[in-house]
Amino acid sequence: MQLEKTIAGVKAQVQIWRKEGLSVGLVPTMGYLHEGHRSLIDRAVRENDRVVVSVFVNPIQFGPTEDLESYPRDLEADCRLCEDAGAALVFSPEADEMYAPDFSTYVDMHRVSEELCGKSRPIHFRGVCTVVSKLFNIVTPDRAYFGEKDAQQLAVIRRMVRDLNMNLQIVGCPIVREADGLAKSSRNTYLSAEERKAALVLSRAVQTGKSMILDGEKDGDKILAAMKEIIQQEPLAKIDYVEMVKWDTIEVHHKVDGPVLTAMAVYIGKTRLIDNFIIEE
Repeated sequence: MQLEKTIAGVKAQVQIWRKEGLSVGLVPTMGYLHEGHRSLIDRAVRENDRVVVSVFVNPIQFGPTEDLESYPRDLEADCRLCEDAGAALVFSPEADEMYAPDFSTYVDMHRVSEELCGKSRPIHFRGVCTVVSKLFNIVTPDRAYFGEKDAQQLAVIRRMVRDLNMNLQIVGCPIVREADGLAKSSRNTYLSAEERKAALVLSRAVQTGKSMILDGEKDGDKILAAMKEIIQQEPLAKIDYVEMVKWDTIEVHHKVDGPVLTAMAVYIGKTRLIDNFIIEE
C-alpha cells in the first residue's frame, strides 16, 4: 500500500491504473479511522480493482469555535487499518497542498444543506462540497463511499454529483454501532466514562422512533416528541436538533409517507454527536 502526500503523486498513480483498465474506488475520511470507516473500505475493495482512502482533516469545514485543532489524528494507525482492509493508496495531504494561500473558489449549495446541521454549522457543507469535489477531481473515482451516519452529508454529496454532472456513483453504507448501540464516531474519544454512558440516549431515541414507525405510527411530531423526551431525561444531554425530513431534499417533514430521514445532533457535555435512522418506503 502506498502513502501519498501530493496531488501529483495520486494523479500519476491513478493514471497508471486507468491505463491498465482498472476501476477505482474512493473513501474520503478525516482520519482516526474506526470500524465504521473500515466497513466503507471493505465495500469499496469488494466493488473496485483499486481503492484510495483520503485522510485529511479539512480546515474549511470547521467553524471558528469548532474542534479543528483538537480533532483526533493517528495517521500511522489509519495506514495500518487501510492496508489490512486492502486499500491500494492512502492520500494524506497537508492543508497547503489542498489549498493555495490565495485559494478563493468554493462549491456552495442551497436548500439541501440548510436544515439540520446546516443551521448550527453554516459554513460546514460549503467546506464539505469543496473538498469532496477536489478529491473527486484528483482521484477521478468510479465510485465514492460515504457512511449513512452523516446522512445529510450523503444527501448533499449526491445532490452535488447530480447537479454538477459528475461522472461517478455515490454509495451510501449503513451506520456501524458499538455493542451497546452508540454510533461509531471519531468524536466518541472526547467522552469521559460518564459522558460515554450518557451518550446512549441517542441510540435509545433512535430505537424508540424506529419502533413507533414499525408499530404503525405515521405522525412525525409524535415520533419526535417521544425521542426528545428520552434525550431530555439525561442531564448531560443538550439537544441541538431532532428533526424529520424528506430523505432526498432534507426538507422538514411531519409524516412518514415516503423516504424520510429522522436525524439528531445532541451535545453530551461539550461533544456534539449525531445519529439518525432512514425509512425507505
